Order: sequence, then C-alpha cells, then structure tokens
Amino acid sequence: MQYRGFIFALILLLIVSLNVVAASQPQFPRHQIHEIAKGINYPWSIAFLPDQSVLVTARSGQLLRIREGQSPELIAGLPTDIYVQGQGGLLDVVLHPNFASNGWLYLSYSMGEHDKNALQVMRATLVGDQLTEQQVVFTVSPYKSTPVHFAGRMTFLPDHTLLITSGDGFDYREHAQKLDSLLGKVIRINHDGSAPANNPYFSKNTDSLTNYIFSYGHRNAQAIVFDPVRQVIFSNEHGPDGGDELNIIQAGVNYGWPVITYGKDYIGGRISPFTEYPNMQQPFIDWTPSIAPSGMAVHGGEQFKSLNGDLLVSVLKFKEVRWVQMDGLKVTGQVSLFKELDQRIRDVRVHPDGSIYILTDSVQGKVLRVVPK
Repeated sequence: MQYRGFIFALILLLIVSLNVVAASQPQFPRHQIHEIAKGINYPWSIAFLPDQSVLVTARSGQLLRIREGQSPELIAGLPTDIYVQGQGGLLDVVLHPNFASNGWLYLSYSMGEHDKNALQVMRATLVGDQLTEQQVVFTVSPYKSTPVHFAGRMTFLPDHTLLITSGDGFDYREHAQKLDSLLGKVIRINHDGSAPANNPYFSKNTDSLTNYIFSYGHRNAQAIVFDPVRQVIFSNEHGPDGGDELNIIQAGVNYGWPVITYGKDYIGGRISPFTEYPNMQQPFIDWTPSIAPSGMAVHGGEQFKSLNGDLLVSVLKFKEVRWVQMDGLKVTGQVSLFKELDQRIRDVRVHPDGSIYILTDSVQGKVLRVVPK
C-alpha cells in the first residue's frame, strides 16, 4: 500500500510539473485568419506596398498586386525568359529601401532552358500596373543543367546593398565550397549590381566571381532576413534528408556544405562523415529530421506585440509556421502554428503593423492574413 501511495504521489507530481511547464510557455494570442486572395498558381513571395496593397509572385511566372476585397491585378513587364520548371520560375520580390521615392523593386527568377539555366535578378520601377526601366542587375555563374536548388531569396542591408541566396544546383554541391563559383553562396551586390569593395573576397580583378561572395558553404537557402534590432542576418536552408538549418550569416564565413552536415543522402547514403570541421560554422539551429523550412520573418509591430523579436518560419513538410521564441540571440522554444490550415506554407511575412501574412504552396494557393481576435 505504501508503494502504491508513492507511485500515485509521483504521478501527481509529474502532472503538476507538466502543467507548470505548459503554463510558463508563451501561448500564441487568440487570432483569426482572413483569406485575402486565392487561386494563385504556387505563390512564392510577398512584399508590402505603401498604399496598403501587396505584391505577390507566382512561381508560374506572374506578378500580382492584391488589395483586400478585390480581385488580383496582373502586373505587366516581366522578363520573357523566365524558366518555369522543377523548383524554378518567378521567385522573390523585395522593395528598395527608398521605394517610396525611387519606385525600384527587385525580382529573382530562374532563366534559360533545361541544359543551361541560372538564377537571375532584375530591377524595375512600378508605374501603375506596369514594370518599366527593367534592368538585369545580376546573373549567377556558372550556368547549370538542373531545374532545382536555385535559392533566390533576397534582403536589403542598412547600407542599401542587396543579399541574394544562391542554391548549389543539387548535382553541383561541391561548388558550394569553391570561391570561383557562385553556386551555394550568399551573394552581396550594390543596388545597381556592382560588387561592393568591402566584400570579404573582393579583389582588383573586376572579372573575379569572388568579388560578389559574402558567405559560402550553403545548400539551398530558402530565406534571408536582416534584423534591425539585433543587427544580425538570419537565414534558413534545406538540408538533404535531415540537416535543415537556421544560421546567423556573417561575412566571409564557411557554413560547411557539403563537407559537414547532419543529414544524409535521399537514398540513405552518407554525404560526409563529418558534422563539424575546423573553420566551418555550426548551424544556429539544426532541424533533424527535416522540416523543409521556406520563408521567414522577424516579428515586429503593434499587433501580436508579445512576439516581437521572435522568428516565424514557414514550413512545407509539416504544414505549419514554426514560431521560434527568442531571448536576445538565445532560442527559448519552438511552437507549431496554423496546422489547422493543413497546407504547405511557402512564405510568411510580417506587415509593419504586426499582422502576419501567409502564402500556401499549391496550384490554387492562397494569401492569408492573421490578425488578433
């Protein structure tokens, strides 16, 4: 009887302890989800315009302006050589920091054909529903013959230079370690496409690809964002079977792929015997098994103010937004959000007012807005 009493007391203590832990974990505030638009063929990225409308890219090769309560408007003037195949197509859209005065926006997309394709970045001015003054500002070199691992996410830094993530092309993964290749890199350019003289491998040789490299050893980075409060660059990337990563990007740092990885090949073989190696950076977060991270945002704004400073990561595999709770640069917890949607999530962005925008990844994709209830 004493033994049974001890077991009962132990179980009761465990239940109380679990309840205390659950109560101490931050809870996502009560909210409601509004459907802003639907029927978009694989939406990929979103940008907020000053007039409260939003721009959404569709990977199938469309740029749309969306106003809540109205049908999407098609923006004309896109490049004619967008290569829509596999993971390729029209990808990211970002606004120049001075967009309100200069009207420049930047688009990343895959271009070329099956045997010769690459990631390219153009800029244009938006006048009404028309892109004008189109200029190609950057093309990743060398060309490749695979329709996957283009990367293509972009973000501006405070000095108005632009960071671009470049994938390793899958079959070209060794290029991620080569400084004479732009595959598997974070690239940094001036807003006109020239190479900043303070890039870590800048040389006097104007033709050198090293002039554009900011960091290397990446596989297929699906998000890159600058956090103005902590003054750091966050990026996430797909690993193989396991080894998805969230990294803090620093100039000149080698992030290891494919020399170090916590993942394995899709057919089960080992890619590398190493999970760490001298002078190669460990991930800030390792997600093994894989979650397939896609977009990402740092939360800020008045709505959902309790999330300010936390990271929101859209997730394809587990059909969720991963709420990464932060205390400074320390991860304090991870919570799955919006699983009730039962949709692969391609991108998540935070509006300046703090509301959360979500893009679902399907042939009939949706733009959703999450606001407090």
